[in-house]
Amino acid sequence: ANSQPVSQSPLTPSSAPSLTYSSESEADEEPAPAPAPASVPPADRQRRASTRLISQSAADIERITGQTTAQLVSRCCGGGCCRTRDATAQGAQEVDAALSRHPNIECEHIPMPDNDAFRSLNLKIDEIPTRLTGLADLPEQTVFLLPLPKSHNTSIPRLVPSPAGITLSAPEKAVAASTPTPEASSSVSTSTIAASSASSSTPIVPVEIVTNAISEDDLSSPSTSTSFSDLEMTESVSTIEEPVVEPKSLALEDLDTSIQPPSFVQPHPPYNVFPARLHNARELTKDGAEKRTYHFDIDVTDYPDEGGVDFRVGGAIGVMAPNDAPIVEEIMNLLCIPRTLRDKPVFLKTTNGRWPTVWGDEKPRELVTTRRDLLTWCSDVQSYPPTKPMLRLLAEHADDASERRILEYLCSNEGQGVFCEFRTGPHVTVSQILEAFPSSHPPLDKLLSVLQTLMPRFYSLSNDPHESFVSTADGKSCRRVVEIAVTVHEAHDWKKGQRTGVGSGFFERQARKFIAAQKAGETNPVVHIPMFKGLMQNPLAKKFVSDGPMLLIGAGVGIAPFRGFVQRRLKTANCANKVWVLQGIRDSLVDEIYSGEWGVHEDEVKRVVESRRGTGRYVQEEVAAQAELVWYVINSVDGRVFVCGSSRGMGEGVEQALIEVAMSQGNLSLEEAKTFWKLKNEAGQYIAETW
Repeated sequence: ANSQPVSQSPLTPSSAPSLTYSSESEADEEPAPAPAPASVPPADRQRRASTRLISQSAADIERITGQTTAQLVSRCCGGGCCRTRDATAQGAQEVDAALSRHPNIECEHIPMPDNDAFRSLNLKIDEIPTRLTGLADLPEQTVFLLPLPKSHNTSIPRLVPSPAGITLSAPEKAVAASTPTPEASSSVSTSTIAASSASSSTPIVPVEIVTNAISEDDLSSPSTSTSFSDLEMTESVSTIEEPVVEPKSLALEDLDTSIQPPSFVQPHPPYNVFPARLHNARELTKDGAEKRTYHFDIDVTDYPDEGGVDFRVGGAIGVMAPNDAPIVEEIMNLLCIPRTLRDKPVFLKTTNGRWPTVWGDEKPRELVTTRRDLLTWCSDVQSYPPTKPMLRLLAEHADDASERRILEYLCSNEGQGVFCEFRTGPHVTVSQILEAFPSSHPPLDKLLSVLQTLMPRFYSLSNDPHESFVSTADGKSCRRVVEIAVTVHEAHDWKKGQRTGVGSGFFERQARKFIAAQKAGETNPVVHIPMFKGLMQNPLAKKFVSDGPMLLIGAGVGIAPFRGFVQRRLKTANCANKVWVLQGIRDSLVDEIYSGEWGVHEDEVKRVVESRRGTGRYVQEEVAAQAELVWYVINSVDGRVFVCGSSRGMGEGVEQALIEVAMSQGNLSLEEAKTFWKLKNEAGQYIAETW
């Protein structure tokens, strides 16, 4: 079906409650620009926005959500908001006075850190009250890094709960005390320890207890005593021990963690991440494209069998993308971790939770790993906004009084407004915060206790995996591959201008490495992608059928999984005229992906809609123009409509266009049209996978 001309007049506003305007909003809204004369070329006409502002006041929020702003505050991401606490009358008065800068509140001027990293945070702090209320508590330490025992016969220091906190268990203390080392006996006397304990509020652990669990190399390291004092181990002993997972070995596993994560980073036990070879990589977009998109052929010939679950059309693979190596190195430099310890085996103990696994059971763990592996594969250092527990930890370990005061202010009731603006602004990385407050050097295990887990990224297959076999460069063997497309996401970076996301940045680095090796003359470059198959239970894989008319609607890289759908359909003669694709792109000259790679009937099944060239149409407008086709497909036996792409703009626009199609073609009311698509979704005929 051919598309019909689209009127340039604005669409009639929807009567849906979420898209109506209050009198306050209408009064403040700018007048719409006059329509461009017919003589003006299309390229000079002002481009229409894909979204509309629907809220400008508290009344708008209450009308749209059905909740007051006070009710919405309870969902605040920062934690510790003074407006959600059951404060006493006196506490409430103090908070109100601080928030309104009451003259009775005494404030002081704090010198700001003089570095570019701090200035990039854009913290709007003038003066800080001398008295801060509601200071966030220090976060619980759930991760502990201990030196490995001197030998396999030596007892491992065990962490057990006690009234004084996490301590060494009694059996380990008894064994340690019974075997003092000559070095410890000669260097520190019992009287010295007793005197130090009496004069210090921090409990002192006898040296003979500590040195028993430290190797000879660690004894010469200046960080040995620091690592144990950070654990705050005391003489108090708990009589009840928590069950822990005993390590199978006190040595590092024989695994190349430069290409795959340690085996304990399991996305879905009992299966591990597989380092698949990259068979081919190429850039799909051309110079000048707003976003870069790469295509990858991943060799899965040797992928281990996982209970009969095979790759499926429309399925998705998981990828455990690591943090970038230079970023990990920079964080260890900022934490002042000696280079000799960064790749040295260390004994990891956790008190609870899933970390450092992905979806493992919540329980204590004991593992042997390295500091570099933990920062590279287990904790996300750039994708999440800062939290109060993290800032409170930095404040506790800041040597500079001004930096400590600023961090405490951000964790208090008085600094809640500044903290919310800081948290909801552009995401800052862990290294950026550490550089902004250079006097703070928290121990690595305490920092790992407050960081988010590094999660896998999922990518839809862009081919039919059942029929995808390729020959090697030498032509001696045939390999099975799965294909994916990845668009690089970028965000502002205070130091480099732009930084890439964890997953897409990793894929771009691997693609460039592979392409550079090919240009250098390598026949089969060795580049790996740490991936796992997963369960192939995403909506696109579950709802794909081999027969019945099918309409595929996507924009950008969201069109990639539909390529596999079309490849499978075009192999069946009776399905050649039963599949249609609506592809939304910006400019077909630079960012149309997979052009000419859909099959012999591509011109008949695919229509490209450009938003930055020609008439400047969006894919949701093409959906409205193809109303008869949409209505035919969704009402046919086994007919299906798939939508894939970004939920913002495209996803919302396509959903609204489908509702309007049901209203015009089916003569339905607004509520009836919404119910119609809801029932089609429940029946598996309307499938939307957006992000």
